[in-house]
Amino acid sequence: MGNITSLNHLTDKQIEKLNELLENIRYGTITLIVQDGKIIQIDKTEKHRL
Repeated sequence: MGNITSLNHLTDKQIEKLNELLENIRYGTITLIVQDGKIIQIDKTEKHRL
């Protein structure tokens, strides 16, 4: 298993973006794409319940 301790060192920009996404989503998923122990992409899938 790889070393995940480097994932604990999020940049301020990454934390700010995650907080923004979490504040603006009611139902859905937020997925972090990691490569070489670094976040390279954040995907948001929002669901609208009727």
